[in-house]
Parts: sequence; C-alpha cells; structure tokens
Amino acid sequence: MANESITKEMRLYTREIHKISDDLVNAKLAFALNNSSVWADGILVFYEIFKFLEENVPATILPIEYHRTQQFEDDLKFYLGDDWQKTYKPRQAVANYLKHLHHIKETNSLLLIAYVYHLYLGLLSGGQILAKKRNLTKKFRINKTDNGNDQEEEVPKGAALTSYPNRSIIEMKNNLKAIIDDYAKDFDEKLRRELIVESRKVFELNNEIIQSVEGVTIQNLKMLGYLTLIILSFYVFMKMWGF
Repeated sequence: MANESITKEMRLYTREIHKISDDLVNAKLAFALNNSSVWADGILVFYEIFKFLEENVPATILPIEYHRTQQFEDDLKFYLGDDWQKTYKPRQAVANYLKHLHHIKETNSLLLIAYVYHLYLGLLSGGQILAKKRNLTKKFRINKTDNGNDQEEEVPKGAALTSYPNRSIIEMKNNLKAIIDDYAKDFDEKLRRELIVESRKVFELNNEIIQSVEGVTIQNLKMLGYLTLIILSFYVFMKMWGF
C-alpha cells in the first residue's frame, strides 16, 4: 500500500500543469469578470463535463450533494434565456473532452476519479475565488440609491453554480478527498499510476475548453484600453504639475 494518499499524489503530480491552467484562467477570464456573456460561456464549456460525471460516476465516489448539473442549468437559463438548450450544440473542444470521457468509461471507468477530484475540488476552490471576484466587481457597479437594502439573497441570481447554502466549503473539500482516498486505498500500484497520469490529462482537456471561451479577447482589449487611458491621464497630470 502506498504511503501517500491518492489525492495528494494526484495534486503533486499535476502541480506544474495546474499552475499553467490557473494562469490561463486568469489570462482568459480575470479581465472579463464584469462581462456576463463571457462568464456564461465559461460556465457553458464545463456544463457537459460535469453532467457526464454525475450521470456516470457512482454516488460512492461522487455523492449526490456534490452534483451541480441543476445549478449549471439554472445559471445558464438566467444568462442565456429559458430556451438556451434549443439551439445549444457542444463546441469541438467540448466534444473532444466528452469523447475521451466515454473512452475512459468503456476501458477503465475508475480513471474518472481523476476528473471528479480535480473538477469538483476546483469548483470548491478556484471557482469560489472567481465567484467572489465577480461579485465584488458587480458590487462596485451597483447604484447605492437603488433601494438602500444591502441584504443579499441566499443564492444570488446567476450564481447558483458556486453557491453552497448552509454548507462549509472546507468541510466539503475535506470530505470529498477523504471519500476518494478511502475508495482508492486498496488500488494496486499499476492502477494508482494510471490514475495519477490521467490527472494530467484532466488539465490538458480543461485548458483546451477554457481557450474556447468566446468574447475574452475583445473584453481584455477593452480593459487594456481603459488601463492605458488611466496611465496616460496620470502621465499628463504629472507633466502639467511639474512632477
């Protein structure tokens, strides 16, 4: 039996590509947190992936309380309208991702554990950070004279995916890791190694669908334009006053 838990081994093995993935998310989405269409597209690319896992991974590995399909659909309905599924078709990057997941299911379904670990822990970690940044950006745009009521809804509209009412995020993360570690404790070295190697594939596929998010380049250019104007204005001010 291995000395380290399988979740720790997966985390350590993917440290470098995880950093690349984080940088990509920041580059693609950080400047677009105030753009609802980009935010919705970011949700849309992961919708089918989470749905597949929830339909094909048993509750012994992925308990029902972690399922997010309904929350994905609630947020997409909020941003894209009630009829969004009528014209929806997964883009090529998503189709490629799903093809790989179907292949794993047919050849060695236990490797789906890597996707459960990284995707759901990611939603409970980085997903929470992105949601908080987006909420902060939205608050800066709120007119305080609207109603004078600072009380927020338990689950804000359009934020169902990253909301876990009355649940401890830390506890949920620890519980999911414990479930996976306990389930994998008797895996032989060959299966453990395959699971760890598959962990890297998770981030490779994630990066491909993140790169397909639409509208980010335009949004980034707008933000860079605003920053350039601010810098130029500051420069002119300094020159005018002899600094």
